[in-house]
Amino acid sequence: MNCVDWEVNVLKIPIKLTMFTEVTATSRHYVDRLFDPDPQKVLQGVIDMKNAVIGNNKQKANLIVLGAVPRLLYLLQQSSSSAELRTECAVVLGSLAMGTENNIKSLVDCHIIPALLQGLLCPDLVFIEACLRCLRTVFISPVTPVQLLYTDPTVIPHLMSLLSRSQRTQEYITQIFSHCCKTAEHQTVLFNHGAIQNIAPLLISPSYKVRMQALKCFSVLAYENTQVSMTLVNVLVDGELLSQVFVRMMQRDKPIEMQLTAAKCLTYMCRAGAIRTDDNCIVLKTLPCLVRMCSKDRLLEERVEGAETLAFLMEPDVELQRIASITDHLVAMLADYFKYPSSVSAITDIKRVRHSHSLFKVLQGIPQSRQRGASFIQ
Repeated sequence: MNCVDWEVNVLKIPIKLTMFTEVTATSRHYVDRLFDPDPQKVLQGVIDMKNAVIGNNKQKANLIVLGAVPRLLYLLQQSSSSAELRTECAVVLGSLAMGTENNIKSLVDCHIIPALLQGLLCPDLVFIEACLRCLRTVFISPVTPVQLLYTDPTVIPHLMSLLSRSQRTQEYITQIFSHCCKTAEHQTVLFNHGAIQNIAPLLISPSYKVRMQALKCFSVLAYENTQVSMTLVNVLVDGELLSQVFVRMMQRDKPIEMQLTAAKCLTYMCRAGAIRTDDNCIVLKTLPCLVRMCSKDRLLEERVEGAETLAFLMEPDVELQRIASITDHLVAMLADYFKYPSSVSAITDIKRVRHSHSLFKVLQGIPQSRQRGASFIQ
């Protein structure tokens, strides 16, 4: 390094320190205002903090380091706090949760989940929705232990009772359920507390977000679960069998994520023995839908999910394998996939490898006589 470079670098140091000091001072000002004895000034301070952290991960990290979270949680839990203040605290905490995974870890370490769950006992709907929105953001993070949802046995039944309050409570709660149902034990807990009866009517909600989250719930509930699947097959939604509701959701004019998730629901019900493999809803609807998901005009993530679900559906059934092999030229379509040039993106290449594995699982299930022309199979 020459003298000029050294001098330039030295000059940069005080500038960076000054900028850091200014940011810290600003952040400290926001936190200090949370301790003002005037409740109205505290409320305005929380509102200003909310506006400051929107889209600003650095500000979020600074506020967490400076101790904003414990104070916000304290204000949120105080019965003397106004409904507006408690709601604004929940909104700010939700915004902090939308930052990095380290932010989520810090929030969880501050026991944000028990505090927000306790807040759901409040009768104020706006506050309840703010708490649920923040809980949803925390729980969908991969770093949050989902078991925290099941620690208190009163939580799940209370969440079920809140489903009828508004479309927002329906969206947030079903999304929490779909992300926190990871084991057979979780499935049983949700099933025993009336998940099927409470969530089924949401499949015909006027809100697409509610319908989609309800559908995802049934997908995770039915996966490798005979009890749930056997119950689902007899459920009526507005006078229509649930399986037929899923079939309508697989129509080509529906969004891809809805088609795919509905196909997964029927696939899991079929694999659990609740629907016969020769049922029309499987042979004529579910299987063709999953084959469509493997086509090259679909996004890579959609092809991966479609191929994995298709392989799972037809794995134990020779007749389904035969039908799949002649549906929309599936073998030729899968063979064409391997002719695509590799992407320059490492992440995309990893997804392609996962997709390739899924496709091979599909092809392994197809009779060899149907694989002529797919010369890439060794």
